Parts: sequence; structure tokens; C-alpha cells
Amino acid sequence: DCVRAGDHVWIVVIAEDPQTGDIIQGDIELQTRQALANLQQAVRAAGGQLTDLVQVQVFLTDRADAKGMNKVYAEFFNVPPYPIRATVVVKELIAEGLRIEITATAIIPKGRENAAA
Repeated sequence: DCVRAGDHVWIVVIAEDPQTGDIIQGDIELQTRQALANLQQAVRAAGGQLTDLVQVQVFLTDRADAKGMNKVYAEFFNVPPYPIRATVVVKELIAEGLRIEITATAIIPKGRENAAA
């Protein structure tokens, strides 16, 4: 999901197959990769890129998943400026088998949404 208000864009993504809507089943690296690919796609649709993100919040269902999530996260966020990030461990997420949910905020000048890369 993505909402724009002026130059601010708020995004929420999960490890969901964008074509089928099914939750990607698998380990935290697989789910993180899908969630971040969905985040990247949403940012691009809004006319931006990952470097336009200013804040990312990661929700994990297992503290032990932080290492695998961090590994994949570093593959996507490898060019400064980096967004600030908070990682929170929660009891459970809404969908069965879902291990990660990500919320993010981007600053993307209005008008760039039509020039998405």
C-alpha cells in the first residue's frame, strides 16, 4: 500500500507475490528480499528510488531473523543516503507464515511520479 500527501509518500509492504497476492513462504532472507523488492517497486511507482526513503521500520516475528534480514537489507540499501531504521520484534503479523512487514516514508517531489524509473 502507498499513500502520497504532497512530497511525502508512506509505504507498507510484506513478503507478498505482487502477481498472485500470496504470501511468499520461506526463510527470512527470502521473505525480506520479496518485501524489499515490493518496497522498491512502490517507491519507483511513486517516481522515486530507494535513496528517497528517509525512514524504514521493520517488524519481525522472531529476533533470530534480524541477522538474515540485515544481510538482505544491506543488498538493497548500499548507496547513501541511508534512511533511518527501527527494527521491532512483534508477537505475530496478520498473515499466516508472514515473518516480516516493512513500513517506510519517502520524500519524493510531486510530479516525479510520472517519470518513474
